[in-house]
Amino acid sequence: MAVILLIYCFTILVGFLVHDLSFSWWDNHLHATDWQPPSYSSIPDGSLGNSIRRGAAIFNETPLYASQNTASKIRCSDCHAGGGIQPYSSPMVGLPKLFPMYNARAGHMISMKDRIQECFVRSENGTPLDYDGDTMKSLVDYITWLSQPEPGHKPFKGRGLVKLPDLTPDPQNGEQIYYSQCAGCHGNDGAGRVPMFPALWGPNSFNDGAGMNQIPKMAAFVQHNMPQNRMGILTPQQAYDVAAFVHEHPRPAFNQAYKHY
Repeated sequence: MAVILLIYCFTILVGFLVHDLSFSWWDNHLHATDWQPPSYSSIPDGSLGNSIRRGAAIFNETPLYASQNTASKIRCSDCHAGGGIQPYSSPMVGLPKLFPMYNARAGHMISMKDRIQECFVRSENGTPLDYDGDTMKSLVDYITWLSQPEPGHKPFKGRGLVKLPDLTPDPQNGEQIYYSQCAGCHGNDGAGRVPMFPALWGPNSFNDGAGMNQIPKMAAFVQHNMPQNRMGILTPQQAYDVAAFVHEHPRPAFNQAYKHY
């Protein structure tokens, strides 16, 4: 009886999570684009629908629902904001049709599953998922569902990250920006306020093999997406500066056993 109750509570929790994702952020923040996200009602019944809902839970609360493969306290949605649909936040929309693709860091062609593994061993500072397991399947099903209707019919504007010029960062200026604009959410010690705001350095952050460990990439993310309640207030130079300040701090070392990801 206790097990049945636990499963029921989990199902309700995930249902509310996806419902909030569908009708709160999506409906209020994508009016400027032609593409519109799929509605909650479009999730099918049965095992596929359950897998999509589970994928949404994993994507938005990764350390909770994929704890065995996650050493950091980073969620997928911390870097792929809005549940994977926020423009210029490396959104998931339309991603399945882009694979297989050549990955310069890995030095070979990769599948979407390989790309998910890369996130787990780098950004999550964790271990690879079971390649054909339920967690992987649910994430793939969720990302595939997000990509309907196909963006080719109503173009999705905001693939990848915003393009910034190649600038020389000033970490000392970045320190001032961090404590005035970022520390309120991410803490004076960079430890974040989990689960709402991720750690930017320290043991619970992404490791030094993650994409966000590159100053230009973090700057591009920050300039368009941060601070969350005042997105776009930082200039490209300020974004570079604060990214450089963040990168002066320690974080976990990437496990070289996973360098093929």
